Amino acid sequence: MNETLAALWQARYRENAPTEALAFSENATVRDLMAHRSVRAYLSEPLPAGALEIAVAAAQSAATSSNLQAWSVIAVEDPERRARLATLSGEQKHVAAAPLFLAWIADLSRLERLAQRHHTTADALDYTEAFMLATIDASLAAQNAVAAFESLGLGTVYIGGLRNHPEAVAKELNLPPRAFALFGLCVGYPDPAQPAAIKPRLPQKAVLHREGYDAAAEESLIAEYNARADSFQREQGLPSRAWSEAMVRRIAKKEGLHGREIMHESLEKLGFPLK
Repeated sequence: MNETLAALWQARYRENAPTEALAFSENATVRDLMAHRSVRAYLSEPLPAGALEIAVAAAQSAATSSNLQAWSVIAVEDPERRARLATLSGEQKHVAAAPLFLAWIADLSRLERLAQRHHTTADALDYTEAFMLATIDASLAAQNAVAAFESLGLGTVYIGGLRNHPEAVAKELNLPPRAFALFGLCVGYPDPAQPAAIKPRLPQKAVLHREGYDAAAEESLIAEYNARADSFQREQGLPSRAWSEAMVRRIAKKEGLHGREIMHESLEKLGFPLK
C-alpha cells in the first residue's frame, strides 16, 4: 500500500492532518504503522520463506524488562490444530483460515527452569509483578512482529478470544506451568476480494494528556468520535451504533467478559499465584 500520510491521518481520525504532522510525510515507518488494519479474510497462500523468522527477530528486538525476555511464541500451521484453536477462541473462522496462527505466551517457565538448573529458588515469579512483566514483554514483542509482517505485505489480526478457555488452550499447546497464552495472531496474505478498512480511533485529545491527566473535554470528544465511528460502521455495511453505548454495554455485566471472569482462578491453576 502506498497511501500518503495525509490520507492515512484522514482515515484514522476523520479529519485533516495538522501541518506539523505532515512534515513527516516521507517517513515510511510512520506510514506503515498508521496503515494498520485488522484483516479477517485471507488467501490460502503460505507465508514466504523466512517471513516468520524475520518477524520473530523483530519481536526479539523489542524492549524487555531487565532483559528477562519472559515471553515465547508458538507458531501453529497445522490446519487441524488451527481449527481446534478457532473453536476455543469463540468460533472465529479466520483463526482456521489464516495459514499461520501465532500464540503469544507470557512465559515465566523458562526463568523457573533456569533457577532449577542453578539449584536456587524463584520466589519472585509468584508475584503479580512478574506476571505483569511477562504480559508487557509479550505484548511489546507481538506488536513489533505485526509491524514486520505488515511491512512484508501480510495482514494480521489479534485474537483475544484465545483467553476464553485458558486451560484447554494450555493443554492444546502443551504449555508448562507458569506459561499462559495471552492472545493469538492470525497472519497471511489479505484476500483482495474482502479488503479491510482503517478503523477510526478516538481523537488524540482524548488520549494524549500533557503534564497531567485531564478529562475536562472528554464528553465532547467522545460525542465527536461517536459520529465518526458510526459513519465508519455504515460505510462497512454494519448496523448504525454509538461507540460509547456499545462500550457501556460491553462493560456493564460480567457476561461481557465471555467466561473470562474466572481468569484469576485459571491463572492460579496454570502456575501463577499472583501474590
